[in-house]
Amino acid sequence: MADLGVILGDLAAETQTIDDVVAGLPASDWARATPAPGWTVAHQVAHLAWTDQKSLIAVTRPGDWQSEIEKALTTENFVDVGAAEGAEKPPRVLLAEWREGRAQLADALAALPEGEKIPWYGPPMRAASMATARLMETWAHGQDIFDTFGLEHPATPRLWHVARIGTRTRDFAFKLHSLAPPAEEFRVELAAPDGTTWAFGPEDAEQRLTGSALDFCLVVTQRLHPSDSDLVAKGEGVEEWLTIAQAFAGAPGGGREPGQRA
Repeated sequence: MADLGVILGDLAAETQTIDDVVAGLPASDWARATPAPGWTVAHQVAHLAWTDQKSLIAVTRPGDWQSEIEKALTTENFVDVGAAEGAEKPPRVLLAEWREGRAQLADALAALPEGEKIPWYGPPMRAASMATARLMETWAHGQDIFDTFGLEHPATPRLWHVARIGTRTRDFAFKLHSLAPPAEEFRVELAAPDGTTWAFGPEDAEQRLTGSALDFCLVVTQRLHPSDSDLVAKGEGVEEWLTIAQAFAGAPGGGREPGQRA
């Protein structure tokens, strides 16, 4: 696994690709609908800024985290409310807050003592895991923004972090749907953007998944329906996993309808 410094560098680079797209947009484009129902471009950026702020609280003020949990439990559509509140701000204000918040979070994660656990809505995690989760979510919401404007989202080696968390959340996805995770591990072999192969799981596993790293990342972040991907599943367990795969925390996502890939 990459060390924290590498992950934070990749997170900063991935975030900047989105910043480069939205920074020069007129206010009317911030109000454009994205593929996520009910969410505009402003909602997407506001959600990233909101989650960075929640992460910053968890890292720097862990004693206050229980109150954040209580807010989540008592506020209906907690995540959507946070995005909506941020989306109401003028784009220049929202953009400035996002930039400041993500920089503060990166500094806080870098300064965290090695091995220290950070409280979260799910199980506590270490700094490297939180940074990886932020990269995964940043890339996924960035995909929504790129899709909104018909732009190509560059596939880079940074996708490795998304692919890894996508494989590590396999059992989570099954449990989220009240299903027993398969007893055996899967082998996942992905064609990386640089022409190499990323492999996860035992080499001799009977159930296997192959395809491009990009399509795998799109599927596990629910930005692409499995039937529109180039992924090839061998084994009933793998086939079922593709229909429920979810690399992000929270309730089961709705995903994308089939046939939406250009």
